[in-house]
Parts: sequence; structure tokens; C-alpha cells
Amino acid sequence: MAELNVFVTQKLMHFLEENGAVTFPVRVVPRSSKNEIVGEHDGALKVKIASPPVDGAANEELTRLLSKTFGVAKSSVEIVAGHTSKTKRIRINGVTAEKARKLIGGDPVFSVSHGFCGKPKVPES
Repeated sequence: MAELNVFVTQKLMHFLEENGAVTFPVRVVPRSSKNEIVGEHDGALKVKIASPPVDGAANEELTRLLSKTFGVAKSSVEIVAGHTSKTKRIRINGVTAEKARKLIGGDPVFSVSHGFCGKPKVPES
């Protein structure tokens, strides 16, 4: 039987929980075909947004999608850094780190090359 070595080289997503809110990095892909949360990728939550990054339209759509996903008011979702960047830091009031992990696909133990949360695919022998 062949020995299989699995190396995880991507950064794992970090949730900071303080003062009744959770803060985490988000990587936005604007001008996508639809709005969707893809999963963890390179230490950030990858989110596809249909709106273009013009006049804050993508940021508005991002806050709307995250508020719906986390079940909080739109005013509870705040972009704390990266307003004009694809990489942003998001704070969501009223959400714990544990709840955030569950809502975006479970505990992100491994990052696979496709950017989804879960365990790495092991080739069959």
C-alpha cells in the first residue's frame, strides 16, 4: 500500500470574536453570474457578487448577502476595512465565531485547492 502525504499550504480562515461580534476576512469576486458564498479560500471567505465594483454596488450586495446568510439585520454587517479592495475585513454584530463557522460550511479544518471547506480529496489506489 502506498504512503500518502497530504500537505495543507493555504492559510486557514481566522475568526475574531469580541464585543458580541465576529470579524473575518472576505475575498470578493465582482461581476459574477450570481451572488453566492463559495467557501474558504486562502484564509478568507470567498464570495461571488453579481454587481460590478462601481459606486459601492458590490459592497451593498455583499452586505445584503451576508446579512441574509447570517440571519441579522443589514445594519449589523459592517465593512471595517477594504472598501475599495477585493479583500475586505467584515464585522457582523450578534454572531459568534462558532455560529459563523457553522453557517459557512462547518469547521474549516483544511483548505483544498478549489477553495471549499472540508477535508482534502484523497486519490483512490
